[in-house]
Amino acid sequence: MEISGLISALVIGVIIGVLGRLVLPGRQRIGVLWTIVVGIAAALVGTALARAMGVGSTDGVDWLEWLIQIALAALGVAALSRAKGLR
Repeated sequence: MEISGLISALVIGVIIGVLGRLVLPGRQRIGVLWTIVVGIAAALVGTALARAMGVGSTDGVDWLEWLIQIALAALGVAALSRAKGLR
């Protein structure tokens, strides 16, 4: 992976993490760094899922891929927040 691909993956991961966090109601008990980590993981897994479903590369903006990534980020943020709240 080239450096530009790595940087773009980080930026997209940050955006996905923030959007996933904004989708959830209430306060989450995780910090910004965990939000970014969850966003990066959701972006990578979401891209793989979208490609497996055949919607990963379309003409124009890949809205379904974005929705999958944001949903995964929201699930990840909620799960991590809940796990940190149980401690």
